[in-house]
Amino acid sequence: MWKKILLVVVGALALLVVGILVAASTRPDTMKVMREIDVAAPPDAVFPHLVDFHRWAAWSPWEKLDPAMQRTYSGTAGSVGSSYHWSGNDDVGEGRMTLSSARPHEQVGVKLEFLKPWEATNQVEFTLAKATSGTHVAWSMTGANTLAMKVMQLFMDMDAMIGKDFERGLTGLKQVSETSAAASPAARP
Repeated sequence: MWKKILLVVVGALALLVVGILVAASTRPDTMKVMREIDVAAPPDAVFPHLVDFHRWAAWSPWEKLDPAMQRTYSGTAGSVGSSYHWSGNDDVGEGRMTLSSARPHEQVGVKLEFLKPWEATNQVEFTLAKATSGTHVAWSMTGANTLAMKVMQLFMDMDAMIGKDFERGLTGLKQVSETSAAASPAARP
């Protein structure tokens, strides 16, 4: 009797696992998260806060999650190839960002490598466009959807989770950019 029950339970679990894997395999092979905001400051007031990793502490939503986080900067700040390594608590993990492209006042590209608690590499891009009231900023992150990520996405909405962080970050970027523009009369739109 117990053997039959055990076989039914094992069979049901196997079907569940197969079902999850089949459902996960239908998810896209890439993921993208994007958020946008309008900043009442010109692009030249926004760009420095994006291209220089030293300035991210003022607006990045993750910088405040671990006050004891260790940071290491390499290369010339704001230059392609410069990087920022962090290591912190479970909320921030460990990773590295490397400036991969920078077109003054238009675009910033970053190679984002997560090292812990899991490994992943994503591409981050900030685009800046002149707008009537200042600058329109778009922040996007794209990356490969591994099987593990596809399974996770069956149970949680990654866009909503990461998107909330992007929204907080863009709000912080808006504040520091508008404050720096107000302090510099030459930088006003």
